[in-house]
Amino acid sequence: MTTAHETPTGIGIFIPPVYDWFWSLLVTAIIAVFFFKYLLPKLNAILDERAAKIEGGIALAEKVQAEAAEAKAQTKAELDEARTVAAGIKEEATADGAAIVAEARAKAQAEAARIIETAHRQIEAERAAAVVSLREEVGGLATELASRIVGESLADEARQSRVIDRFLEELDAGLDGTPQPAAATADTEADQG
Repeated sequence: MTTAHETPTGIGIFIPPVYDWFWSLLVTAIIAVFFFKYLLPKLNAILDERAAKIEGGIALAEKVQAEAAEAKAQTKAELDEARTVAAGIKEEATADGAAIVAEARAKAQAEAARIIETAHRQIEAERAAAVVSLREEVGGLATELASRIVGESLADEARQSRVIDRFLEELDAGLDGTPQPAAATADTEADQG
């Protein structure tokens, strides 16, 4: 070893003197005591607090994630239920629409049948009115013509009605293509006589 007055040589340059070792160890021990007694417990408390916060945050995140997954599943279930309800409403609306169309069609057919029936009745009434009018006009003409031919007045209504009826029967028979009955001609001659 070297003494304090000697200058170190060789490897001794790198080895510090003993008093430096002593004071360095003393200062290191004081710092170590201070570090382990005061600073390390505070550091551990801060780290434990941070670890607890991180674990709490992770637990909270997991809880929120689980709630989000549950909400997503519930939303999916509600969406599926809404789709099912919508499909049912659509089917019901389609059925209601078909029923409304069928009902409207039935009403339209009933209205058309009523209109056709009314038209038939009106046509029949007009035909009957035309027949009555034609009877009156043809009867009047036939009576006047018969009066001129016979040379006497056919003012008697019963006689006039028989003559008109016979004339129209003969006219109908002539239109049908059937031969005129001989009895009608004989009745006409008997009325004239």
